[in-house]
Amino acid sequence: MSIIHCLGSGLVGSFVIKKLLEEKIKVNLVDIEDKGKFIENDYLTIHVTDAIEYCKNISNVDELFVNMLPGNLGYKATEILITKGKRVIDLSFSEITPDSLNEKAIDSGAKILWDVGIAPGFSNMLIAYASRLGGGISNAEIRVGGNPVEKDEKWSYMAPFSPKDVIAEYTRPARIIKSGKIMTLPALTDIHKINVKQAGVMESFLTDGLRSLLSTIPAEDMTEYTVRWPGHIQRYIDERNANILDYEQLIKDWKYDKSRSEFTWMEVKVNCMNGENMVWTVYDQGKDGDSSMARTTGLVTASCIKQWISNPELIQVGVHPPESLPNDVIANISQLLKDEGIEINGPGIIL
Repeated sequence: MSIIHCLGSGLVGSFVIKKLLEEKIKVNLVDIEDKGKFIENDYLTIHVTDAIEYCKNISNVDELFVNMLPGNLGYKATEILITKGKRVIDLSFSEITPDSLNEKAIDSGAKILWDVGIAPGFSNMLIAYASRLGGGISNAEIRVGGNPVEKDEKWSYMAPFSPKDVIAEYTRPARIIKSGKIMTLPALTDIHKINVKQAGVMESFLTDGLRSLLSTIPAEDMTEYTVRWPGHIQRYIDERNANILDYEQLIKDWKYDKSRSEFTWMEVKVNCMNGENMVWTVYDQGKDGDSSMARTTGLVTASCIKQWISNPELIQVGVHPPESLPNDVIANISQLLKDEGIEINGPGIIL
């Protein structure tokens, strides 16, 4: 059995590693520090080292790499692995997206599947499925967020992954599709109230989350919104505009607190060209000490890993987004989420 090289063992990374070990899949865990979450055994080897150097020095053996490093560090790792012709699942959510390396991947023979989390990831797959079934898309909207169950007097937020990546998400202009064309709007605009069944009134605002969908699935209109408790984003905007936003303090304030109850919620709405409307909602509140964002993101990743292992021809040479995956793979991912206790409402995936 081949070894899976897992780069990064943060909240999501450690969950993915745990699920792979449950399946008795051999894992090389690579992290700059030993977080004490795992003990080496017959299926796990821990490498406490710089992930970039690890990628540079890796042998030519054809093995699968799962990149779960933060943002731009993750991009560097994928770029190195592409030059070596490796197979990579990239979950790093870097500002420069891996599709920019497609020609290099084709030249080297590398096979890359990227953005296979909850959103981007599962959201893209649902939109692709709706497009295939409905003869194309006229309009699609994604709303997604991970938040504490209870509001507080500060930010009513804690970051389930790198806070620096959240700040980057709040900073990048939001690319959307409007009247069939890609438009760029300021991030954090179009703030509006929504109702989340399990939480009540929340706020939704534009962020740059469509990524690959901007160029892969034609639509008249397509947007992605981040969901937070009311007041959170207006405070961020006010402090930023007043030039009093302390980013170092923000990273501390947004640090994930595992003792605090939290949830992840996503809604995907699609209006198809054949007149059919499809709506999916995904909800999770964590389980057995694993956060909802780790579960909803990591289970999608873990399923992609296992399905690629089972079918080595699943991903061809080049860089491929999640919406390129076939319906049977999407159906397997959806079923795994449900089997693990994640609540999914909406149309089933018809094969």
